[in-house]
Amino acid sequence: MKFIDEIGRRRTFGIISHPDAGKTTLTEKLLLFGGAIQEAGAVKSNKIKKGATSDFMEIERQRGISVATSVLAFEYKGIKINILDTPGHKDFAEDTFRTLTAVDSVIVVIDVAKGVEEQTEKLVSVCRMRNIPMIVFINKLDREGKDAFELLDEIEQKLGLTVTPLSFPIGMGYDFKGIYNIWEKNINLFSGDNRKNIEETIEISDLSTQDLNNVIGDTAADTLREELELVDGIYPKFKQEEYQSGNLQPVFFGSALNNFGVRELLDCFISIAPTPRPKESDTRLVHPEEEDFTGFVFKIHANMDPKHRDRLAFIKIVSGTFERNVPYLHTRHNKKLKFSSPNAFFAEKKEIVDISYPGDIVGLHDTGNFKIGDTLTKGELLNYKGIPSFSPEHFRYINNADPMKSKQLAKGIDQLMDEGVAQLFTLELNGRKVIGTVGALQYEVIQYRLEHEYGAKCTYENLNVHKACWVEAKNHDNDEFKDFKRVKNKFLAKDKQGQLVFFADSSFSLQMTQQKYPSIQFHFTSEF
Repeated sequence: MKFIDEIGRRRTFGIISHPDAGKTTLTEKLLLFGGAIQEAGAVKSNKIKKGATSDFMEIERQRGISVATSVLAFEYKGIKINILDTPGHKDFAEDTFRTLTAVDSVIVVIDVAKGVEEQTEKLVSVCRMRNIPMIVFINKLDREGKDAFELLDEIEQKLGLTVTPLSFPIGMGYDFKGIYNIWEKNINLFSGDNRKNIEETIEISDLSTQDLNNVIGDTAADTLREELELVDGIYPKFKQEEYQSGNLQPVFFGSALNNFGVRELLDCFISIAPTPRPKESDTRLVHPEEEDFTGFVFKIHANMDPKHRDRLAFIKIVSGTFERNVPYLHTRHNKKLKFSSPNAFFAEKKEIVDISYPGDIVGLHDTGNFKIGDTLTKGELLNYKGIPSFSPEHFRYINNADPMKSKQLAKGIDQLMDEGVAQLFTLELNGRKVIGTVGALQYEVIQYRLEHEYGAKCTYENLNVHKACWVEAKNHDNDEFKDFKRVKNKFLAKDKQGQLVFFADSSFSLQMTQQKYPSIQFHFTSEF
């Protein structure tokens, strides 16, 4: 019975948004409510030495952006919450897409002044493809921004969502007075003083009373009544099953920096968000309640401690319990491994855990056994699917800048590629190494990490490639395939798994190649 209860009290979710919408700040404030950290570090101000808890790589601290996806867990009102904070910067989109395979629901953060931005559109479309339940949090209400109804319209149109507000702002920016909580029928007044931990809420279940006017003044009270009447008339009523099936998205308003509206979001979240969900594998659908452990690697982080070359593989537990020192089957290698110190993440600290349940994220020390997408099981041969590599958009030759350090460079590149930072291709013609990334900022991160973590220096040369396509041929011995290999020799490379890849230098040449060799298929993701 205990096992089923443990599953029932778990909520694993990701926070997604455009850079600077306040995602990391929201994560910090949620941890504050969980009592996991004493004071949240401001992300913006450089005066404070205490960077945000969830940003631990040097380059993130320098730029004030989150590069790696971090995992944070805390307890709140008897519920165990696992947050996966994702990078908002579009150059790290691939890391974020992978993280979305490991969450059961999502909170989308939107900046009140900027509204829906392109990065949010991309990420939300991935969530909609997978029917992941979403809650929208409209942030920074203490600044001037768009009208609430205008924002709700924009979310519906640009993101294709069906929204229903569960809280509503009273004024905005300069005359922002507070929030009316539709979900709990009370008012939370804004003091603008973020040192106060938790504001007082005033219960007002009947809006027609004079109490409302006494609290927020006549003008604001009349406006609020009109607006709430509109909300009632326009938007659908909240239904939990609609939300959990991904067809209805509740909306909350607040200001994460001032810790305002965050408690409302959290209280509602723990009561409506889904517990760990079943996941599709290549053989069957696996349910969390099953006794036998299964899980998959969705992220690998190298060198969390620069003094020790350690890699952590992050595993999302799908079913059963994961226990320390029990051998589990690594399905790709078909060999059993056991782990003496599996880590769980509680805010700032990593702790060694004896037992973990579905929905939890465990970090396993890895000496190079794991790749992203690997599956671990109690013994059953199955593989979880849905962690693709995307076709990169930027390509550069990588050269060794220090001949004495070629071994370190090779090792560094090897490990960073396993981590999924970028993809490595080796040209068939001359064996030169090419790095392909989704975003250009990745090159800086790679160069920085090679130098600081492996002591190797590299330089880049541009390479004109429009798209890299994975090549699939039914028959490797026919004349068409041989001709393709001969003619396109200098555009062919192998990826890290040894799959053949074709570099097309323009969309025109890709079309011509597809027409000339009809029996060969070209794919834009490696999962075919």
